[in-house]
Amino acid sequence: MTILIVEDDVDIGSVLRRGFSAESYEVELVGDGEQALAAATGKQLSAIILDVMLPGRSGIEVCKALRAAGQTAPIIMLSAKSSVSERTEGLMAGADDYMVKPFDFEELLARVRVQELKRENSGEDQRHLIVPPLDLDLETRNVTTDKGSARLTEREVDLLALLMRHVGEPLSRADIFAALWAGHGGASLNVVDVYIGYLRHKLGEATPEGARLIVTVRGRGFMFQSS
Repeated sequence: MTILIVEDDVDIGSVLRRGFSAESYEVELVGDGEQALAAATGKQLSAIILDVMLPGRSGIEVCKALRAAGQTAPIIMLSAKSSVSERTEGLMAGADDYMVKPFDFEELLARVRVQELKRENSGEDQRHLIVPPLDLDLETRNVTTDKGSARLTEREVDLLALLMRHVGEPLSRADIFAALWAGHGGASLNVVDVYIGYLRHKLGEATPEGARLIVTVRGRGFMFQSS
């Protein structure tokens, strides 16, 4: 189990190295984006802890480059920035999670382990996103189960992929809207509810329980639950 830590703050990097080493992880610590890309190329990693504010290439740029290069390890971003737009930017760049500094190491460790469990219980390659009972083909926009299939629109795919990548985690309407509709003039927050309705209908075509895979969490938003 190897964790790549990308952190230019020497003190934080040292704390993270000691913490993960004590949990029996192999740890590689680098201080900038270029070193991160070199360290992650062609390697299987348990997780990548990625600081957003790095010298040279930002953590956002590094995250996009890692995903474009086919790196599928869970990426957890660390940043002092905590606004919805900044967190959303990190998630849309390909990060699996986002923690705001200062943070507690035990919480970070727990989030790493959650992401590891998700990878064990689901499968993803560059084309397919699989969270039982769904297999989402990101290229053809088909979602299939062992009981049927449905064809999605591009925006429905974006929404379903966002929810599936955060299986078991409620996403607020504001976060979903910022991720998928920010910058699109004329759209309002209720567009999220409209597309959730579209998805539930389409998933119901693919499998009898499909409409129930996306649940409304009162006061928190929407969540994909795996069967």
